[in-house]
Amino acid sequence: MRSGPGKSVKIGVRTARQADLEALIELEQRVFATDRLSRASLRRLLASKTARVFVAEAGSRLAGAAVILFRARATVARLYSIAVAPPMSGKGVAIALLAAAERAAARRKCRCMRLEVHETNAAAIACYRKNGYRQFGCHAAYYGDGGDALRFEKPLGPRRARASRS
Repeated sequence: MRSGPGKSVKIGVRTARQADLEALIELEQRVFATDRLSRASLRRLLASKTARVFVAEAGSRLAGAAVILFRARATVARLYSIAVAPPMSGKGVAIALLAAAERAAARRKCRCMRLEVHETNAAAIACYRKNGYRQFGCHAAYYGDGGDALRFEKPLGPRRARASRS
């Protein structure tokens, strides 16, 4: 992962804590123009048994965050959100968060990960496709700005190789 000529950036990913709340709120404000998670929602997600929140750090700075949702006894995990701090875009933060989300889902015996992405978010769409996600649907006028959500999924676990060939 590179941050400029000759400078590499080490990205660490860990489970978020309540102490990360203010930094997560600031990240939401910086990254999303609409459909932001509120303080109350983030607080609930951090404490929830049916959600995992991960943060990516570059040194001591918050580089990004991901939210994964689970349902009891369900085999499908939902990647609810990935946010990357603008100065860290293109440095592998989203890929590190995506990998952590997939590992967490696999540990919970989920067979696949699903997500929605704004139809105009070309960088995220390219990242998801490059990492094995395939589009399977669309929600019209899903976002606050009226934009459509493209739906993607990726098989996880032992069936992954077989499913991705079909």
